[in-house]
Amino acid sequence: MTPRPLLPRIVRRLRGGAPPVDESPFTALAAVAELLRGSPAPLAAGAGAAAERDRLDVAVVIPWYPRGSGGHQTIFNVVRGLEARGHRCSIWLDDPTGRHAALDEAAVARELHAQFGACAGPVHKGFARWSGADVVVATSWPTAYRVALLGGCRGRAYLVQDHEPEFYPTSAEREWAAATYGLGLHCIAASRWLAELLRERHGAPATHFDLGIDHARYTVRPQVARSDRRVLFYARVSTARRAIPLGLLALDELQRRRPDVELALFGSPTPVPAPFRAEQLGLLTPSQLADAYARATVGMVLSLTNPSLVPQEMLACGLPCVDVERPSTRSEWGSGGGVELARFDPIALADALERLLEDRSLRAQRSEAGVAWARDRTWAHAAEQVEQGLRTALRAAA
Repeated sequence: MTPRPLLPRIVRRLRGGAPPVDESPFTALAAVAELLRGSPAPLAAGAGAAAERDRLDVAVVIPWYPRGSGGHQTIFNVVRGLEARGHRCSIWLDDPTGRHAALDEAAVARELHAQFGACAGPVHKGFARWSGADVVVATSWPTAYRVALLGGCRGRAYLVQDHEPEFYPTSAEREWAAATYGLGLHCIAASRWLAELLRERHGAPATHFDLGIDHARYTVRPQVARSDRRVLFYARVSTARRAIPLGLLALDELQRRRPDVELALFGSPTPVPAPFRAEQLGLLTPSQLADAYARATVGMVLSLTNPSLVPQEMLACGLPCVDVERPSTRSEWGSGGGVELARFDPIALADALERLLEDRSLRAQRSEAGVAWARDRTWAHAAEQVEQGLRTALRAAA
């Protein structure tokens, strides 16, 4: 590989600009290549005894963090829950391509805490100070390869928030993502459906946890006036599994039928191209999200793989929503709860939205069912389930 010219790098550094991101496979996939050349680092002794201790030393390896990442929000919510249960947790940023190269370790910690909430344990940039842990946890498919290479651990686990091979077309990345489920890491999956898929399709050892809700923030707010004709669509364009083109076609059809309907799009840092009138809300803070959920009539969040955090936060705010019918969404939402499921078809989705807009009784029924469903979803319970998964990983290692 031809090295980059030195002079431009020096000029960029003197000017204070961020270093370039190195997306080459030799950099991005260095851990994959290293593991394929060798083998996982041997596990340390004492896994069985560690599994029964009250207090675990847990090292969590995270990938680079885009703004507004729901996956990172889940990781930090779980870490705080584990810390509340008495465990020592540390965060380790695996950033081989240098997306956060301009930040030192303290700045990375400040950014992560500002975006996803503070945790008590230390945040490390890279692995220069790696010294091992009772159990080390991967949180994405690239970090699974890194975790397999880290020594000084009694057990390894894998917080699986979605079926990541489906993020790619037929490709090397798709194959390597699927191969992580055979690395011997105990999978702790973010739904029953996902745990079953990992066991049945990949033969991976897997338990599950239920995504939690911050009920202090996402709750019914009767003092806020709720519109009777406002649809709120989670239009995170960068996340293909959210089926944004399908949702936009459905909203276009809905506005043809109901010209008076107010459409609002959120989740994307830049305006989403659409042929209809819509309010572009962009990326919202958690408090802004709670306000948007309190004012809307119906929400729409589409999930082609594992369901998002967003619909359950909508439900906690009393906002019924529409999702596309898939095995994952049927498993999570059922048929009579706060989420109305529709076929993968823009007309069917428009029909579902129109039903909820026009039928006040149905809307109230879905709203009440959603609030009741959301009540038991807490991050404390999620952390308890993840803790059991970590202990299972240690017992398996023993």
